Amino acid sequence: MTDNSYLFTSESVTEGHPDKICDQISDAILDEVIKLDRNGRVACETLTTRGLIFVAGEITTDNYVDIPDVARNLIKETGYTDTSYGFHYNDSAIITSIQNQSPDIALGVDKGGAGDQGMMFGYATDETPELMPLPISLAHRLARQLSFLRKNNELDYLRPDGKSQVTVLYRNNIPCSVESVVLSTQHDPEAKHKKIVSDLTEFAIDKIIPADLRGKKMKVFVNPTGRFVIGGPQADTGVTGRKIIVDTYGGVGSHGGGCFSGKDPTKVDRSASYMARYLAKNVVASGAAKRCEIQLAYVIGVAQPISIMVDTRGTGILPDSEIVSIIRKNFDLSPAGIISKLNLLRPIFKKTACYGHFGRENEGFKWEEKDSASIFRKF
Repeated sequence: MTDNSYLFTSESVTEGHPDKICDQISDAILDEVIKLDRNGRVACETLTTRGLIFVAGEITTDNYVDIPDVARNLIKETGYTDTSYGFHYNDSAIITSIQNQSPDIALGVDKGGAGDQGMMFGYATDETPELMPLPISLAHRLARQLSFLRKNNELDYLRPDGKSQVTVLYRNNIPCSVESVVLSTQHDPEAKHKKIVSDLTEFAIDKIIPADLRGKKMKVFVNPTGRFVIGGPQADTGVTGRKIIVDTYGGVGSHGGGCFSGKDPTKVDRSASYMARYLAKNVVASGAAKRCEIQLAYVIGVAQPISIMVDTRGTGILPDSEIVSIIRKNFDLSPAGIISKLNLLRPIFKKTACYGHFGRENEGFKWEEKDSASIFRKF
């Protein structure tokens, strides 16, 4: 491998993965609160293990949400409808421990300030049409294909839990070829490993990985241990917020550390990350740069970010400092401004909880729109 080439790997997981079950439950609860109370405050965490779902957090609302019912419906949707899977939507105990948001936090949020301190990042690159890094884009598509095959009963031995991983060769920061693919899926005990490998190669990998992107010696790993019968929360305890790299850019760029799921839009961990992605995507869509990373940093109770950083990795037509100036002059980066710009007070969050929060165009996520590209283009 030459000095200007490198391998980069990203992974994704299906909606039946234990951590993703938790993300979805937390966001499904958030959606129910927003449906009834646009001003509700939610910070909701979920843990799952065999036979148990534990939901805890701070929720402030005047309305009632049946949390056990929301959780059971979500688990049913993800496919845990057979007791032989070791986890079942109707046979698991649900424990809740919910309290109101701290009034000390509310002092800052109620006047329009950020709900916490922290730094949030957004990223975009021109290497895919959706302006996402190629490895995470392909990994998400593979994981979605696994779920599609299961839900449509095209491969009747598939079970809900699954993971994907894609390694891409870059030369001069340009993706050249897919060098390896990993696909792991929970399955019925009767399914033979040889058939699983054959089927998933044909119906998943061959469908998703373009022929012109495959390396000459592309390696394929399907269920590498040879058996994946015990899966889901029976095999692995799940927790909200443990797949933050899957949720964002697959390891490309920086991450502020805060997860998204279970948090209402006053929490800048979520809303400012969405806004940073929106800004970075519009910078790249405008042609002002081929790659762009943006950092926004906030102080609890203060509306506007205390710092804005733009890094176009040497690909910018405009100086990074000028892009910062354009952002400051044209965008309201307060929580209220972000919520209004991205129309975040809608029950849209459950569907963000799987297959990434970014790069999903035409799904109603306004942070994926390119409607501000002209602002950067005119400079």
